[in-house]
Amino acid sequence: MSQDARVDDQIYFDELVTTATASLVGDEVLLANVAGERTDFIRLNNGDVRQAGTIDQRTLTVDLIEGRRHVGGSIRLAGVRAIDDARLTSLLVQLRDQRRLVADDPFLLYNTEPTSTERIERGTIPEPAAALADIRSASGGRDLVGIYASGDTFRGFANSLGQRNWFESSTFNLDWCFYLRADKAAKNLYAGFDWNDGAFAAKVEWSAQQLAALAREPISLSPGDYRTYLAPRAMQELVQLLSWYGAFGLRAHETRQTPLLKMLVDDTRLSPMLSISEDTANGVAANFQSAGFLRPDTVALIVDGAYANTLVSPRSAQEYGVPTNGAANGEYPLSMSIAPGALPTDGVNEALGSGLFVGNLWYTNFSDQAACRTTGMTRFATFWMDEGEIVAPVNVLRFDDTAYHLLGDRLEGLTDTAEVLLDAASYGERSTISARLPGALVGAMRFVL
Repeated sequence: MSQDARVDDQIYFDELVTTATASLVGDEVLLANVAGERTDFIRLNNGDVRQAGTIDQRTLTVDLIEGRRHVGGSIRLAGVRAIDDARLTSLLVQLRDQRRLVADDPFLLYNTEPTSTERIERGTIPEPAAALADIRSASGGRDLVGIYASGDTFRGFANSLGQRNWFESSTFNLDWCFYLRADKAAKNLYAGFDWNDGAFAAKVEWSAQQLAALAREPISLSPGDYRTYLAPRAMQELVQLLSWYGAFGLRAHETRQTPLLKMLVDDTRLSPMLSISEDTANGVAANFQSAGFLRPDTVALIVDGAYANTLVSPRSAQEYGVPTNGAANGEYPLSMSIAPGALPTDGVNEALGSGLFVGNLWYTNFSDQAACRTTGMTRFATFWMDEGEIVAPVNVLRFDDTAYHLLGDRLEGLTDTAEVLLDAASYGERSTISARLPGALVGAMRFVL
């Protein structure tokens, strides 16, 4: 994408909001957010292209405020000023009429001290044709199934008070597997900001080894506690569940609905090896939020196993009388990072010895949220290892265990590298949620079926 195209989006948004600001009435305040992408995508099956295309879209969302009453709405941008000015003018007229019917919002809070910023992160991403050639070559005649998406995502904030913020990043995301049969597949992901042929080749080689092992006769394990290695994708399922249910949000803590309740009321701790943060500086999400508050480069959530801070949205800040740290309304991490440990990544198999290698989990949910007890199923390639070597694939297992064990007293180590994991969701638009997670060696993980 040319520099001119990047600049044009930013300038276009600025001019659109500036024009709308001139039409405001009385003491009205306008907040505006734009979300856009220029994405190339390729869907593959059996190593061949089944669907390919390009998405180039922008959505403008506005909030029209007068006093403590406000109403919001959104429009798709056509990229033609006459059309978009008319659509936005019409939307503001509608919102003005609707606002007369709504009550005051006691928790309304938006930034009234304009601070403008610009951050553009340009990755080294191959052209779609070059990426496709690498991917098809990697399939080597195997049934490679997956989706490749790459390109720019951008976010902008502007208000009638003169504040302007812009964030843009270039990323790629290959969510793929080598499929064998039935529920047997070697799942993998390669994502990030800079494509590296060597890193991709290493992932392909590991998946090829898993695929060969999957062809062996699977074994069934009896319920019980097993020494387990959780790969970064499996870790993602666990910590993502905690995030969605308010483990790191102020509102959930104040209402005692957080799954980490024991850390608040009983001073329970996780492993001293575990430190979790919201790592905006190294993520794909914007460094500002929809009410115009800036997000710090990092927010320490768990430090050495102890609760440190929560994510505070503007509405929670207003309700509970504390400063906001620019969290989204859902108060879950958008750029979660778990600090790596001391376990050599290339020595994971040897460190595990005899036990389970779990690459993926799914259907995760709480069996006892107040106790932070989680249940779920193993998925794709799960192997029984002996003396660091794959013995056989393992039929599907259900686990039921608490984070205070898995990330607490039974955690033996975290890998010394963390994998970049980009959310592959593209419902409506390409997700900008990301994580940097190490793998985890657990002394005993409880499986019940």
